[in-house]
Amino acid sequence: MTKAEIVDEISKETGLTKIETKAVVDGVLSTIINAVSTGKRIELRGFGVFKSKVRKPRMARNPKTGASVPLQQRAVPVFKPSPDFLKKVNNTEISND
Repeated sequence: MTKAEIVDEISKETGLTKIETKAVVDGVLSTIINAVSTGKRIELRGFGVFKSKVRKPRMARNPKTGASVPLQQRAVPVFKPSPDFLKKVNNTEISND
């Protein structure tokens, strides 16, 4: 599902215009991105938690050449779904859409 499809669904459910809905969706996403990039934790009850995690520096390998490549310490965004979210996902049939 794309962001445009999400905007369409929310617009239909709320009665807001697509332009208003797109502004809200963009605002929510940019707020989450900005907060996680500054090290804050975003908790959406019933949905999950967004946060950043620090990965230690390590040696990696280039699969094409086999050469060792040093990777520096870096932060990566992580998402942990809530138990309600997991339950909902695991109780529905998986489709190949």
